[in-house]
Amino acid sequence: MVFVGFLLVVLLGSYVQSVAGFAMAMIIVAVVGGLRMMDVPTLAAVVSLLTMLNVALALRGALQHVERRVFVWLACGQVPAIFAGVQLLQWLDSHTRTALEICLGLFITVGGLSMLLRPHAWRRVSGPAACISTGVAGGLMGGLFSASGPVLGWFGYSQPLPLAAIRATLLASFALTTTTRTIIVGVDGALTQQVLLYAAAGLPVVALGTWLGRQFAPPVSEDAIKHMAYTLLLVMGAWILLRAGLCATQPSC
Repeated sequence: MVFVGFLLVVLLGSYVQSVAGFAMAMIIVAVVGGLRMMDVPTLAAVVSLLTMLNVALALRGALQHVERRVFVWLACGQVPAIFAGVQLLQWLDSHTRTALEICLGLFITVGGLSMLLRPHAWRRVSGPAACISTGVAGGLMGGLFSASGPVLGWFGYSQPLPLAAIRATLLASFALTTTTRTIIVGVDGALTQQVLLYAAAGLPVVALGTWLGRQFAPPVSEDAIKHMAYTLLLVMGAWILLRAGLCATQPSC
């Protein structure tokens, strides 16, 4: 049942991603993590592999639009922060899973709230310091939960750049996050048989959800889909925080 439930969540996430253009990783992390279908380190590793396919497909024919200066400075912050995030995840999972669940709940809740905010474009493209700082924050979240979208997305859409450049730069940054994270996890020996099995089963489901979203768009507006996704994230984030809070008072939880 857990395996089937995971695949249904992946189908939902990829469908929403296809229709609304965002949130596949966040939805999978929120629902699968919130329902405790698998432990967070395994979940993050699976989501990284699934996201790599999704990003690779989306980047085809768009590389020329990447704003290279912004991407390079973001990468300078991302790469070391991804490593730190993976190490922090492993430490939290080994020493205090309640604190890990609190971090997950806060991340999903704040991420959902940040998606509700529509950033206004700044007057100038951000300089190295701002890009590196954002890269550190996004890389840390990517290392922890394999979902740097809320941080990098809010920053990207604040830049006074053409939409094609923003999307391509974000996709390139997501590709860097997932690839780097997967390499780190692989070197650590954490690409287990379970991770590979769930990822292999999830890949065709991602393709199916993407196809369904393109062929059978829901009879509601894109904004309505986005608000439903935001609501789901906020509900799951609040649920994880509530459960973690109760577990903190009940050691046997």
